[in-house]
Amino acid sequence: MGLTGKISATLLLAVFLLSWAAPLLVPYDPDAIDLDSLRQPPSARHILGTDNKGRDILSRILYGGKISISISLLAAFVSMTIGFAIGLVSGYAGGRVDTALMALVDLILSFPAFLLAIGISIVLPTGIYTVLTAISSVGWASFARLIRGHVLSLKESAFVEAARALGCGNARIVIIHLLPQCVPLAFVMAGLKAGGYILTEAGLSFLGLGAQPPTATWGSMISASRVFINSAPWMVLFPGIMIALSAICFNLLGDAMKEKYDVTAREVS
Repeated sequence: MGLTGKISATLLLAVFLLSWAAPLLVPYDPDAIDLDSLRQPPSARHILGTDNKGRDILSRILYGGKISISISLLAAFVSMTIGFAIGLVSGYAGGRVDTALMALVDLILSFPAFLLAIGISIVLPTGIYTVLTAISSVGWASFARLIRGHVLSLKESAFVEAARALGCGNARIVIIHLLPQCVPLAFVMAGLKAGGYILTEAGLSFLGLGAQPPTATWGSMISASRVFINSAPWMVLFPGIMIALSAICFNLLGDAMKEKYDVTAREVS
């Protein structure tokens, strides 16, 4: 992995660890209202300033990062797991099984992903788990199509034919021979998708479909502070920087993994 990938991984790990260690690090309760400290700019007391209720922005960013990054990583893992399994079965089985599964994938992919996630979030009770469910329900289809295409290119390979000649069953061929060949591709895709999931989670939280007040997420912080963007821009600026930084780092990490595992751009497009 190149220098860019290492830096991106280090930054993401640092943000993740700081967010999970927030209860031990931050000097202020992220939900505590302080009417004497309304909309204070960054200072020695409040490094990133305070919001319209006097809450410390640094504390809320760290606590919110725990939710935002965790949802992104979990959604990437769940999407990858579901799509991986469906893609393996569809690509290897072929025939009617492949046709039925790919019809479902095409149905999911025919809708704009963010709008479909909004629809799912509206139907289900609002909250963190709903956001995770919505993102995962939309995201698995692209993994399935990717893995299915890779399996189609592998199942007629010489090593698969040799396994069949030795009497290996279909389950053994899929699990022992094909699955390991698809793992690097799936992880590259997960790294690239996680950056988009950060943005999707922020978008849903911005619309009020994610974690509910007073729980902090980066998207909800921007949503609650957008009316003060002219008078107190730091309230929107710092959560926005964290969203952008995390998304960029995930994308750079995915690109670095793509180079490391020699995955072509066409395979993950």
